[in-house]
Parts: sequence; C-alpha cells; structure tokens
Amino acid sequence: MKPVRRVAMWSGPRNISTAMMRAWENRGDCAVSDEPLYAAYLAATGLDHPGRDEIIAAGDTDAERVATALSSGPAPGGQPVWYQKHMTHHLLPGMSTAWVHGLSNVFLIRDPAQVVESYLKSRATVAPPDIGLLQQAALFDEVAERLGKAPPVIDADDFLRSPHAYLQALCERLGIAFTERMLAWPPGRRGSDGIWAPYWYEAVWRSTGFEPWRPRSPRLEGADLAVAEACRPAYERLRACRLVLG
Repeated sequence: MKPVRRVAMWSGPRNISTAMMRAWENRGDCAVSDEPLYAAYLAATGLDHPGRDEIIAAGDTDAERVATALSSGPAPGGQPVWYQKHMTHHLLPGMSTAWVHGLSNVFLIRDPAQVVESYLKSRATVAPPDIGLLQQAALFDEVAERLGKAPPVIDADDFLRSPHAYLQALCERLGIAFTERMLAWPPGRRGSDGIWAPYWYEAVWRSTGFEPWRPRSPRLEGADLAVAEACRPAYERLRACRLVLG
C-alpha cells in the first residue's frame, strides 16, 4: 500500500470547514471524508440533529472502527492525499485519541461570537460543547505535547483575507505541493458530501470559491453571549498560536 498523507482538519460547526474541504477535493490528487465520526457521535449521544436517523443509517456508528480506517486504512480511490474534515466535538469523552497522532493535524478556528450567531440560525439553542472550541483546545494541547511544537492553527477571519497565501503556507507546512486548483471549484453537490448536506450546505453548493472577507459584528445577549464568552479563552489561546503571514 502506497504511503498516504492524511490531513485532519479539526474545526467546530459554522466555520469555513466545508469550503476548505472543497478546496482540497479540487486538487485532483486528494480524497476527502466529510465528518466521518458524525454517525457514531449521534448514536452515542442521542442528540436530535437534523437528519439524525438518515445520518446514523448511512454512517458507521463504531467510532473505534472508523478511527482505525482513518489512521491506517487505504485512502478512498487510492489517492495519495486524504483530507479528513472533522468536528472536534465528535470526539466523545472516553474515546481514545491515540489514532489522531498518525495524522497531520490542523486546527481551524473562528471567533466564538460569530460561531454562536451562525449556529443559532439553524438551531434553537446552543451550549459551549456544541461549538467545539473547548474540545479543540484540549486536542491541540495533546497534539502539541506529542509533537513537541504547536500544530498549524488557521483562523478563518485571517484566512478569508488571503486564501491563496494561507493555503500556500499551509501546504508548505504540511509538505504537500500547493496547486491553484484549491482556490476555485465548480458549484453544486458532491458525492463526498455528508448525507446531512441538504440541511447545512446550500451556500457551499452555490459557491465557486471562498467567500470574500467582510467585517462581522455579532450581536448576542443573555445566555447566547455567555456561551460565546465561555469559549473565548480557548479561542484566544489557540489564536495566539495561529499561522501569521509575513
């Protein structure tokens, strides 16, 4: 079996994670997996997410079996690069993370106030564990300790100001050749999209590239603001380690 470069992008919801998946899939030498632990997460937690029953029926609910395939199995289609789009909160308490260290791990972060505001457009309520930042910080610490240095961290706000430069820098950091094919892709659905895509991916289906950067000023109050602020220390700690260009 040929060596496979396994890139795991650890994000929370309502980030640019699906657009990032499009960029990698458009390379031509890269297989992608869309939230491969989602079915196991829903089955274990009992949470009522949109399309829950379909997701569980279509996916593998054995998290350990999924993890083994992701870390040591062949890449889909025999591709030399395998991009795995992960939601960090899908790593449930008690689940071994030893397999993660066989991947090239990258952390994709976004200001928690922006995440909470976007999340509440599709869900009635939100709690700190729902947006993944606390779990990102814990996994980041584990990966950094094993590596002896900080793994790459990409802040979505920085990235959207200069996708070309950040993708080029990230590929260089990962030892993977950059191609400008990562900057644009045809619109529409993909066979690689998770079965939950109709509930979340409408904007990505219309897209042909990363959205232009624009300033955002979320307006949160009460419990929603408290959720964002509970996650802010984790965000700021990760942001201090983010990839900064020139």
